[in-house]
Amino acid sequence: MDLYELTISQAHEKLVNKEISAKQLAESVFERIDQVEDKVGAYITLTKEQALKQAEAVDKKIAGGEQIGMLAGIPGGIKDLLCTEGVQTTAGSKILEGFVPPYDATAVKKLKEAGFVLIGKQNEDQYGMGSSTENSAYKKTANPWDLQRVPGGSSGGGAAGLKAGECLFSIGTDTGGSIRQPSAFCGTTGLKVTYGRVSRSGVVAYASSLDTIGPIARNAYDAALILQVLAGADPHDSTTPPVAVPNYTADIDKSIKGLKIGLPKECFVEGLDKQIEKIIMQGVDILRKQGAEIREVSLPHVKYALAAYYIIVMSEASANLARYDGIKFGHQSKDGKDLLEQYKKSRAEGFGEEAKRRIMLGTYALSAGYYDAYYLQAQKVRTLVKQDFEKALEEVDIMITPVTPDVAFKFGANSDDPVQMYLEDVFTISINMAGVPALSLPAGFKDGLPVGMQIISKQFSEDLLLRVGHRFQQETDHHLKTPKL
Repeated sequence: MDLYELTISQAHEKLVNKEISAKQLAESVFERIDQVEDKVGAYITLTKEQALKQAEAVDKKIAGGEQIGMLAGIPGGIKDLLCTEGVQTTAGSKILEGFVPPYDATAVKKLKEAGFVLIGKQNEDQYGMGSSTENSAYKKTANPWDLQRVPGGSSGGGAAGLKAGECLFSIGTDTGGSIRQPSAFCGTTGLKVTYGRVSRSGVVAYASSLDTIGPIARNAYDAALILQVLAGADPHDSTTPPVAVPNYTADIDKSIKGLKIGLPKECFVEGLDKQIEKIIMQGVDILRKQGAEIREVSLPHVKYALAAYYIIVMSEASANLARYDGIKFGHQSKDGKDLLEQYKKSRAEGFGEEAKRRIMLGTYALSAGYYDAYYLQAQKVRTLVKQDFEKALEEVDIMITPVTPDVAFKFGANSDDPVQMYLEDVFTISINMAGVPALSLPAGFKDGLPVGMQIISKQFSEDLLLRVGHRFQQETDHHLKTPKL
């Protein structure tokens, strides 16, 4: 096994036993990047010089007999939506090209304090707006399993980069499925946390009431190690409640016997590929054989979630993206003759088509005369969806659904049909609406492409999700399979 293929726990063991150095581990990843990055396109910015210095600092600690944490010396990639001090942060958009933050996002700061090694900033759909990473202003990221197909989005660079061996883990964001969907398409393990479990401070805002930050990992155990570092309240983010952070690996091996699993009947309907459904049910059977109890549950309002979600997300996006005016920071047009024209031209030149679409639709939904008809109604639907999840999760411990209605699609397949692209998130967006956590796991393959299974639980019960995911992965090898590049 090459060093870049190691899990976090495997790499940590080799580091503390002095079988390898952190510098060797980082160099192995950069050598892999040299081999495959031209095919995959996972990164916008690479930080090799900084990474090797970080690795050498960890090696000095080990040589001096210091104990190191689980993420110390581990090479990771960060979605380009998170601010990184001294390293360009673009949010995948030309309007922020050249922006170098003077500080780290809280999540990045915590990772640095844990001693991780920053490999670079990973490609994404602009501002997290997309399900294919085709909306990046810089490049298209390819799915390592089939370079003619998308890796999913918006955290496509993170999932594809990890599966291609260009890092040992990634940090993504999930507003409506942007960690789970690319994890399903690329065959990685992706965790969407409870809203507020991880600080959003220093993360470029897309839809503030829905955005979450979480890990993309090789397995559930690695995801638990990463979340251990990321989770917790932050004085810089008032949406992080003072909820205690458990030890996410303490009970990860515990039996799931007697666990109640719900299958929402609204998620196993026409439109879901039959082979995908079969693979998900095979995954459910694996958990049943470990002693879990299976029953049907209902989420009656989830059918309205997609429409309500896109009204809310576009409205919040239009408000958040108003700050990019070509005056304070970011791209500034050279052709503006007066202030209003400066605004118009800077935004026209800097934003991509999808960002413009969402700004316009969101502004319309928030405008006088339409606010009550659209945005307010969408928020009422959101409350009903949240209540559905609360009721269902009183009856069962977790719920299982597909992550996506089908496997990764080819480049351009949905580019001319925004609504079809939005439907890619049909099984994921309701979880963000409800604010609960969900885990995407590789559950099998269809036509040589990965299929993801989604596990959902109550707020702040990520430890349960990770335990179920870990138990599932002890019985399966889907997460261990890698593409040939």
